Amino acid sequence: MKKISLLFMAIAFILVIVGCATEVNSMPEYIDLTPEEAKELIDNTPDLIIIDVSPYFSQGRIPGAVNYYVGDGSLDDAIPSLDKNKAYLVYCHADSASILGASKLIEAGFENVYRLEGNYAAWVAADYPVDTN
Repeated sequence: MKKISLLFMAIAFILVIVGCATEVNSMPEYIDLTPEEAKELIDNTPDLIIIDVSPYFSQGRIPGAVNYYVGDGSLDDAIPSLDKNKAYLVYCHADSASILGASKLIEAGFENVYRLEGNYAAWVAADYPVDTN
């Protein structure tokens, strides 16, 4: 009888530990969007903030984008002044930078973060508008 009670207590303890570990890992994640999905988000979300985290902003960008280059700390400097209640679309010219930029926003407590799959090149390939001035 004692062995059965100990077994049930051990199982209950394991379930509690696993349950707690699951809750700890429930941090929000950014969402990858295709260029088509990103265009729809832009068209239907008036307060959307589009962030280009690349050093190539002056060579072409999605209309309305702001540039917070992730490589020089500009994004880190901007994060405290950004509204966590707004939605953000992050892109770059390379996956590593856009993933880093989107992840930094999530880690800072932003919940509505999207990343453009294929980045700027995919946007251009889809023949969506760009700004070059």
